[in-house]
Amino acid sequence: MRLLIVSCLCFAATPVLADDNQSSIPFVSGFDRFGRHADIDESTAGRLLITELSCTACHKADDATLSPKRGPVLDGAGSRLQAEWIRLFLLSPATAKQGTTMPDMLATVPAENRESTADAITAFLVSLERPFPEIKATGLNPVPMEFWNRGNVENGRRLFHQIGCVACHEPDSEYEVTAVKSSPLDDLLEQLDADELREMGLSSAARKVNSVPHSNLPAKYTHQSLTYFLLNPEHTLSNGRMPNFSLLAVDAADIAAWLLRDAAQSAANQIELPKSNAALIAKGRQLFSDLHCASCHEIQGAGVTALAKPLAELDPASKQACWTVRPVSEIVKSRTGLESRPAAVQPSWALDSVQAAALNIAMASLTNPVATTSRDELSFRLLQQNCYACHERNRLGGIGQSRKPYFETAGHIDIGDEGRLPPTLTHAGNRLNPSWLNNVLTGKGSVRPFMTIRMPVFPSDVTKPLPAMFVEADAAATKPPDAANVFARADTKTLVEAGRQLMDAGCVQCHVFKGEALPGVVGIDLEGVTNRVQPAWLHDFLKDPGSLKERTRMPTFFPNGQSQNSDVPNGDVEFQLAAMYAYLKEISNQPLPEKIQQARDQNYELTPTDRPILLRTFMPITGTHAIAVGFPQHVHFAFDAENIALSQAWQGRFLDAEGTWFIRFAPPADPLGDRRITFPRGIAVAALDDKTSPWPTDATSAGAKFRGYRLDNDGVPTFLYSVYGFDVEDRIEPDSGSGLRRTIAIQSTTDLKTTKQLWLRAHAGTSLTQKSKQTYVNETGLVVTVEQPNSTGELRTGNEQAEWIIAVPVEKHISTELKYQSE
Repeated sequence: MRLLIVSCLCFAATPVLADDNQSSIPFVSGFDRFGRHADIDESTAGRLLITELSCTACHKADDATLSPKRGPVLDGAGSRLQAEWIRLFLLSPATAKQGTTMPDMLATVPAENRESTADAITAFLVSLERPFPEIKATGLNPVPMEFWNRGNVENGRRLFHQIGCVACHEPDSEYEVTAVKSSPLDDLLEQLDADELREMGLSSAARKVNSVPHSNLPAKYTHQSLTYFLLNPEHTLSNGRMPNFSLLAVDAADIAAWLLRDAAQSAANQIELPKSNAALIAKGRQLFSDLHCASCHEIQGAGVTALAKPLAELDPASKQACWTVRPVSEIVKSRTGLESRPAAVQPSWALDSVQAAALNIAMASLTNPVATTSRDELSFRLLQQNCYACHERNRLGGIGQSRKPYFETAGHIDIGDEGRLPPTLTHAGNRLNPSWLNNVLTGKGSVRPFMTIRMPVFPSDVTKPLPAMFVEADAAATKPPDAANVFARADTKTLVEAGRQLMDAGCVQCHVFKGEALPGVVGIDLEGVTNRVQPAWLHDFLKDPGSLKERTRMPTFFPNGQSQNSDVPNGDVEFQLAAMYAYLKEISNQPLPEKIQQARDQNYELTPTDRPILLRTFMPITGTHAIAVGFPQHVHFAFDAENIALSQAWQGRFLDAEGTWFIRFAPPADPLGDRRITFPRGIAVAALDDKTSPWPTDATSAGAKFRGYRLDNDGVPTFLYSVYGFDVEDRIEPDSGSGLRRTIAIQSTTDLKTTKQLWLRAHAGTSLTQKSKQTYVNETGLVVTVEQPNSTGELRTGNEQAEWIIAVPVEKHISTELKYQSE
């Protein structure tokens, strides 16, 4: 027999006891930050709860903005989630995940049946297995064998605190950040008391922003499942509440390693579950249907049963409640089996009085709706997606005060909050072209490579309507001037030349032009700005930056509407504005501003001629301990001295040394040449317990130590390091063709007695194809040949990864030569 949902709700206003545990209260970011403190009106706050608690998954609403968040897709749950965690989550959602928006679905199940119900549904969900998707490796995205088991905890810790995770989630209190000069606003917030903050409308800016709680991640995930979730959150959470940070496979594994650093302790606390069988799985499938779980969770073949009474028809005075305001002691009593509420199948939330009051007001507004504007609709979307965690719009949201230090620039250069924090969304519809807005939202547009934080990518269903919504909302708020008449003067040669001259008057001090800049300058590249920014806004911003952007560092060149440059021509303001626009519009076909051109003529490009050139620097892929080596043969490579690994190679031009030699805060150095190859991540030599053991992810896990390098008479470096009692000499130089030749010499330094076997990893990749007895090529086209005869080694594969490893005899000095080429 199938049970029906009883459609009755009430939002009682009984206050939660002061000593109650707030972890049982659902956490909704926008409500907790703004609704709880009256920064948004109560009706909006209540409507936000309706969507984020997925009320309309069961109770239909005519208002499309109230579409439910819904829960994660449960197809493949058995591959992603650990059974013990699923069972605990079913029995007590708030215990398994503090602040969860998942209701207690077993609240109405008789106490004596709850554990058996949880066991059956757990068995059903665990049976839903699905293979993880294949990840194609590229030269810029290496995918080592079983990469999810190779995560570097420290690198994951760094990424977690730098790319934007801490905008929503709690930072590690012991993570050290670089001291950042406080802004005038920061200083002001420190000086004002609560009443003064309230009077000046700065209470929200000064308030601590609570974090989105994590589950007990080591209990919930394996390294593999969490890594794949971080690579593609939309696969599981189609609502986009957790966005995609476009991580490399190895970076996702590193962050997963950091988040699961306490996995061993969690494993020790696991409980034993009843053994699953077909009957138990079938029972769980039936209970999943009876409890209407498919209303929120997608499972292939599980249809959504009849919905409950429409939202607008619910009786707020009903004594039967989906969510109530009760002391937590009563809730805990219910969830521990000492009480069961006499009701049919019905979810149960534990809300506090502030949440209940907001819901009551939102429910009342359904029968007497108030007309909303396009600005209201856009703001509601931004609340749902928690965009306000990073971005400020109309004085709402932005990075919280306590989180600002985690948002840095490359090299920690001080270009102010405006240069290291996510940009404001105020006037975004008037400021940015819709096509550029769409590029940014879909991960195709970025003009701030100097920022460590990344703009994440949300599902297309979320982002597709936003550009038009921004335009409509801001056009309704402030009508811009007629863009066609802003720069009315023709794009004549005179205008363009005058615009180039004006760029030298100040713009070159802060901005990049076509990838070129004055020494020490790190800012937005103005190439393409006329495609990104609407002409009307650009006109007004150039004329008076402070009128459109509060606390901007952009200076005004036209104080009181007067030009400071009377030489171009006669100080005509509108002519100068039109000239600047004309140059920027044609910049791709125009010479650089004169000052940049002069600096560029002082060439710091390193060109090897008679001997190799070695430069210690930092590079985007190789890292902060990069040793770049350039050869007259126009074949070059970079060696990672921190992880003791050959990192990348390229042909053609070598490197520009200006940033390394003269600019303290320069971005990482990129190779100047082409045909770039990224080598498989990891050290070349390692000691393994057996040939099935995972290859070490870094030098520390390999028991390796870098000991520097020496140069021979020709200037070719040999890198020196030790691995588990062996001395390794690693020499890399151009091959007679267009590749590299690597000679690795290994000698034991001690009378080592161990069961470990020393191995050389000759090649690795998602797949390896044998070209000859001693040659393999991977999916990126990197060809490796081992020159010694009878050194065929072994090809080991698994989990869509492949490695070619060769056993190294420990009783004598050996030398092996490898040849690298690109197909």
